Amino acid sequence: MANDLLSTSGPTYDASSIEVLEGMEAVRRRPGMYIGGTDERALHHMVAEILDNAMDEAVAGHANRIEVEVHPDGSVTVRDNGRGIPVDPHPKFPGKSALEVILCTLHAGGKFSSDAYSTSGGLNGVGSSVVNALSDHVRVEVALNRELYVQEFSRGQPRGPIRKVGPAPNRRGTAFTFHPDAEIFGHQVLKPARLYKMVRSKAYLFSGVEIRWKSALPDGDTPMEATFHYPGGLAQFLTDTLDKTTTYADTPFAGKVSFKEKYGIPGSVEWAINWTPVRDGFLQSYCNTVPTPEGGTHETGFWAAILKGIRAYGERVKNRKADQITRDDMLTGGCAVISVFIREPSFVGQTKDRLSTEEAAKWVENAVRDHFDTWLAADPKSAGAILDFLVLRAEERLKRRADKETQRKTATKKLRLPGKLVDCSATDRRGTEIFIVEGDSAGGSAKGARDRNYQALLPLKGKILNVLGAASNKLNDNSEIRDICEALGVGMGTRFRVDDLRYEKIIIMTDADVDGAHIASLLMTFFFTQMRPLIDKGHLYLACPPLYRLTQGAKRLYVADDAEKEEWLAKGLGGKGKIDVQRFKGLGEMDAKDLKDTTMNPETRKLIRVTIDEEEPGDTSDLVERLMGKKPELRFQYIQENARFVEELDV
Repeated sequence: MANDLLSTSGPTYDASSIEVLEGMEAVRRRPGMYIGGTDERALHHMVAEILDNAMDEAVAGHANRIEVEVHPDGSVTVRDNGRGIPVDPHPKFPGKSALEVILCTLHAGGKFSSDAYSTSGGLNGVGSSVVNALSDHVRVEVALNRELYVQEFSRGQPRGPIRKVGPAPNRRGTAFTFHPDAEIFGHQVLKPARLYKMVRSKAYLFSGVEIRWKSALPDGDTPMEATFHYPGGLAQFLTDTLDKTTTYADTPFAGKVSFKEKYGIPGSVEWAINWTPVRDGFLQSYCNTVPTPEGGTHETGFWAAILKGIRAYGERVKNRKADQITRDDMLTGGCAVISVFIREPSFVGQTKDRLSTEEAAKWVENAVRDHFDTWLAADPKSAGAILDFLVLRAEERLKRRADKETQRKTATKKLRLPGKLVDCSATDRRGTEIFIVEGDSAGGSAKGARDRNYQALLPLKGKILNVLGAASNKLNDNSEIRDICEALGVGMGTRFRVDDLRYEKIIIMTDADVDGAHIASLLMTFFFTQMRPLIDKGHLYLACPPLYRLTQGAKRLYVADDAEKEEWLAKGLGGKGKIDVQRFKGLGEMDAKDLKDTTMNPETRKLIRVTIDEEEPGDTSDLVERLMGKKPELRFQYIQENARFVEELDV
């Protein structure tokens, strides 16, 4: 009977169905598996991969100067005065130099040998080879043993053997030049302003290196040439970042500890932290000079040390309320940066966004804790001010928690439009979701598709107010904005408190068309300008409803856009007969089952988390202002500057 459940129709699946991608072809076919995608972030990550290799030479003590140059054609060169990539023949690949093996073979490189590098940011072993595979032109120059060697590549393949081009008596190290392939990244181009900030942050992370910046492409106020060298390390970075901001300590708590001296293992941890009452807190973390925007075990250890230290200090000064302080309280106004160097780190994901090395938490906590206790005892004035500030934050948090149950019960009554909010039955915020949907008809379908235990709905009528440039009285008088605030249980601007949120996820669910995208843009602008911490803490998401439903016999498939539709129409669904195409003009046209299966069921849906670029948050604010602000000339200028990146559409 079990065999009756297996379909015998459709194409044959046997050994011939197994496709083997050799060499760099796998990277070009599936770049997202190796570099996180083909978007702007992935494009700039290419530069980071090569820069990390140069930084590894510096951290290992073999280089003290790095040069990054952006050329007129959009290519980039990264030079270092390190040892130089080996160019002698590789023993396991006859006829190939070590340089060619490194650039044309995945998981080949010196980072796997602990003898070559004690700590490294490139331990995944794919950086140079992936950049090579995704570039239409690569040129590598190696100055080694007073001789200069050159080899060129294209799309992962050598354009010829390595060549000795002449003597180089006053030069050493590697120069890696690459041009991203338009077949992979389309019309996207590297932005000098973003690269400039990346380069500057690397110089802060290792005080022993000097980085020289040069760009032939203008980009706003970004300098065309600059030199970075910061002997003060992360303490200098934090001081420069906070600039004239009022802080509770005159100088940050900062330090550096060698794991070699403390644990007998290679590596170190460096940190700096201060607290301020006038801005949101942040923690920027790095491992082996690689940014870890999603945190990881080193952040866990750091906050554990700070939290235990401040609680212990509170106990010493007989402040009983210190035990109420949590990590979330520490993050309120706590501005910190931490950098670890460890051997063979483990990361979550190919782009190294999160450190997962378990031992790092213990190493960092023990190293930081001893110094923090000493610092607090040596500066009782700053320590007392920080303790009082954190106790106040804890008391406010506990008060909001006590009020939250009442807020949930009365939120529906507060709404001016009775019944507009369709709430869920859960009383705890954990695991709950609210869908902000476009129109009453969409709300009707969503009401039948939701799980009432944890999913709430808030239908909106059309497009909300564009909050950029709007007077405060207009914001307060706008019924849609007022309904959003009351349903979420929060205030706007300075009155917003992320702990007051009544739901764990806020999901914007609009039609999969131009109008829906505009409404989503207005909502994201509202949340960005009035409830920024909501985005920073990962509470805001976009739903991804399909635009089409394709049906062929018993086969049914939902697709997101026209391109995906045409692809499936060309190859068929595997059923019989003509393929019927239904375009959803709006969410209201989808029945509850369709909407549940495609957009609302956590097991089958796709959500996009709304994030802010960690490397250039200021540029995000500028872009929002240009595109959504009151000055149409800025939008017109943006269109003029970026029109060349838009492909001509056949309509």
